[in-house]
Amino acid sequence: MANITAADVNKLRKATGAGMMDCKKALVEADGDFDKAIEILRKKGQKVAAKRADRDSSEGAVIAKVNDGLNKGVIISLNCETDFVAKNEDFVNLAHQLAELALETSSKDEFMAADFNGISVQEKLTEQTGVIGEKIEIGAYKTLEAPFVGSYIHAGNKIAVVTGLSESTDGAAIVAKDVAMQAAAMNPVALDETGVDQAVIDKEIEIAKDQLRQEGKPEAMLDNIAKGKLKRFFKDNTLVNQAFIKDNKQSVADYVKTIGDVKVVGFERVALS
Repeated sequence: MANITAADVNKLRKATGAGMMDCKKALVEADGDFDKAIEILRKKGQKVAAKRADRDSSEGAVIAKVNDGLNKGVIISLNCETDFVAKNEDFVNLAHQLAELALETSSKDEFMAADFNGISVQEKLTEQTGVIGEKIEIGAYKTLEAPFVGSYIHAGNKIAVVTGLSESTDGAAIVAKDVAMQAAAMNPVALDETGVDQAVIDKEIEIAKDQLRQEGKPEAMLDNIAKGKLKRFFKDNTLVNQAFIKDNKQSVADYVKTIGDVKVVGFERVALS
């Protein structure tokens, strides 16, 4: 039997993130073979993942990152089962590392197959499922490209936003972050009225008409009044038309114009329920 030292156990722990006892057991089972011990731990992760496949993974950490060129942003959510794990420092650090890697990919499938320290992202998640003992998976994967991209992660890593501006200019970093904070707080349904799904518009018009009927308004007046209510809906629920939370006397679009002929051209928002 191989002589398993504390240094061997610590090396395996650093490589996999597994607990000390799990690492020692794996090394004993592998008769000191480091690569075989890693494989044993991965198989354990596969078994745990299979058992917990139907579990709800609604907790986790949502992370936004922007590349060095400030023209591409990404948001991923690393999901788990409990808030206890979601707040763990190692778990949050892993989420940040995965988000950095996601910046180099253009689709979720490409990201899941990407190399993460010698194994794929999917294999890493399976490994961590065995280490942590909970279902670990990637939930959201969102990317955004624009002439200037900013980001914001709300305290607790439950909400993250990336926003795109039409130009990279003085003040763009502050404005992009402010707009991202706006989206985090106010949860707009779209960038502007043109981005609102027709089904949402139809539903809002119908709700408005039902309310007006209950108020006794004549049927002939319903369409015009409902259209007015729809304009109010767009003002309250589309990002650029919302009142800016730091100065509600101006819209988000007007605030963005304070740094020049600049517009918000896109945003992505991910929140854990």
